[in-house]
Amino acid sequence: MSRTPAIRFERVVKRLGGRVVLDEVSFEIARGEVFVIVGASGSGKSVTLKHMVRLLTPDEGWVWVGDDCISEARGRRLSELRDRFGVLFQSAALLQWMTVEDNVALPLREKTRLSEADIAERVRAQLAALGLEDAAEKYPADLSGGMQKRVGLARAMILNPEIILYDEPTSGLDPVTSRRIDELILDLRRRHGITSVVVTHDLHSALGIATRIAVIHQGRIVEVRAPAEFLRSEHEIVRAFLEAQYITRRGAWETEAAT
Repeated sequence: MSRTPAIRFERVVKRLGGRVVLDEVSFEIARGEVFVIVGASGSGKSVTLKHMVRLLTPDEGWVWVGDDCISEARGRRLSELRDRFGVLFQSAALLQWMTVEDNVALPLREKTRLSEADIAERVRAQLAALGLEDAAEKYPADLSGGMQKRVGLARAMILNPEIILYDEPTSGLDPVTSRRIDELILDLRRRHGITSVVVTHDLHSALGIATRIAVIHQGRIVEVRAPAEFLRSEHEIVRAFLEAQYITRRGAWETEAAT
């Protein structure tokens, strides 16, 4: 496995509406990590995510995807770099007038020259992998929130990306369904070595899935730690987050945190 980070931010500054949203943000995400970004609303989480696929461009600094500087890429090269990503949006962003099968097939129809028969086979396999084979002919409005998120994930995975970005993947879901989404993220790492970047408010989810957790506050990264170390952090922003969600060292992470 290459030692080049999957994603690297170098002193990224972004201003929006005259306000500094990212303030010299620097970090690296190793290949195969589940890197979770947490922070208060308006702290810069989603803006950070958008820089990774060049939906936003830094005012200063650089964003790297592997050995390529995506923040300076243009044209076909930018398109090729974006193709290395899959994205699961907070709302799942499914097209309501398309069936589940057609939603998942859409990237294959837009990005490949596969025959319809090959596309159908790929889609069926992807839906089966996520337990959605019985939903192929349904429309998004017929699905629960959790099933819609799984369909969104199937679509994000259909082009076999190296990296998947998740924007609040458990938002609006009940705790049981949220944990199922967490398990899917972990399974992708175990089975396929996919690098995952997760933006979330859900610290219970973050502690369960992350290899490392980054805390962003007022546009700055104030802490990057593994879950067990995160629980022991004395940083006031981290402590405030933990206490706000009634998290102590109880839970699935307790044994590791206590060592």
